[in-house]
Amino acid sequence: MKVEQIYTGCLAQGAYYIESDGEAAIIDPLREIKPYLDKAAEDGASIKYVLETHFHADFVSGHVDLAKATGAPIVFGPNAAPTFDAHIATDGEEFKIGKLTIKVLHTPGHTMESTTYLLKDENGKDYAVFTGDTLFIGDVGRPDLAAKSDLTQEQLASYLYDSLRTKIMPLADEVLVYPAHGAGSACGKNMSKETFDTLGNQKATNYALRADMTKEEFVREVTDGLMPPPNYFPFNVQLNKEGYNSISNILEQGLTALSPDAFAAAASETGALILDTRKPQAFAQRFIPNSLFIGIDGGFAPWVGALILDLKQPILFVADAGREEEVVTRLARVGYDNTIGYLAGGFAAWQYAGKPVDSIVSIPAEEFAALYAEDASIKVIDVRKPGEYQSEHIETAVNNPLDFLYDNLAALPTDETLYIHCAGGYRSVIAASILKSRGFENLIDVQGGYGAISKTGIPRTNFVCSGTVK
Repeated sequence: MKVEQIYTGCLAQGAYYIESDGEAAIIDPLREIKPYLDKAAEDGASIKYVLETHFHADFVSGHVDLAKATGAPIVFGPNAAPTFDAHIATDGEEFKIGKLTIKVLHTPGHTMESTTYLLKDENGKDYAVFTGDTLFIGDVGRPDLAAKSDLTQEQLASYLYDSLRTKIMPLADEVLVYPAHGAGSACGKNMSKETFDTLGNQKATNYALRADMTKEEFVREVTDGLMPPPNYFPFNVQLNKEGYNSISNILEQGLTALSPDAFAAAASETGALILDTRKPQAFAQRFIPNSLFIGIDGGFAPWVGALILDLKQPILFVADAGREEEVVTRLARVGYDNTIGYLAGGFAAWQYAGKPVDSIVSIPAEEFAALYAEDASIKVIDVRKPGEYQSEHIETAVNNPLDFLYDNLAALPTDETLYIHCAGGYRSVIAASILKSRGFENLIDVQGGYGAISKTGIPRTNFVCSGTVK
């Protein structure tokens, strides 16, 4: 028996490869299917089933392409109604993988089709549960993402309470829990950095599995403090439910190398968004005017999904040499399929061709602290999430979370210099690139973000100030 978690950190997503006696099953695959095909080939195994725990909202699954490549049926749990051919399993239905058995446990709540797969070993003993977005390590799935549902989040949370207590919690403590996500995913509120655990430890430590918890308490705690889901979630659900273009076609189109002249012409003719994926400080020093910075080495795909509101908009991109395919692939993972080319030779080629450039002033935290000491009335914009801001922040800073920056542009003055910071220097450059493209000229990025600022002795507080932008 082989059970392998294939974890993708930038999406905080876990897919699973299960193999026994030359037969394999894949649970919740990512869109690029080659790693799964390669694993099966290495084991001399054939992929027998492609199992989906639900219609994912935060990424595009590889189920359709993997089924086409292998002939394996796509399996969903009860209530699923995809528009492509799939096997809709019944609650309690079992599937054989070599000497192993996979049992369907219908666990509605995160969505109504949400399903957990219970893996039994060759002796029929419960070994692991693959819980999708029903149960995370330290948390449970948010109950407000069901597509086209007439149910309220409170009603879905009520279903989730019952699912956990009738289907998952009765299992033995030594059963392993393998969820679809870990810390950093927007599918839950407060997930652990751990990517698997024993069920017994989760019963002891996960707030949502408290034995004495009433349904009313569960509903209140699970729904409290939910931030609005990212804009791209419904579109990803649609792709996962209705199918999509093959990623090989997307790569072929996106990996079109364009000279500086051709790149500029394509931007002008198509109205494409120019996406710069280099490092934050490289972007701040020089960039193509009006381009959006989202660095490939940060939380790339989730920020793309949160900030590029039109998933069908053409995208041209700037990348460091050798990372072009990675950019196109990671865009496609979250449904951005209309990449039409990249700048051949990178930004250096643009400069060498004498094309126009722009820049953002970026200063060390020490210099910022000195300026603040001279004049504490300077306008400081903290683009971290509300919880980060509330835990500790500069006394006079205004919280304008990057997730909602577009909504709050009118609250920002255009006639004052804005000092922008985040936690470490990644999100602040994203925010500055957005503001720059919207006509804000007096911008200064604080390098190293709050992590660096907190070491300077600048006055700080852990209370929410009245200037917070909600």
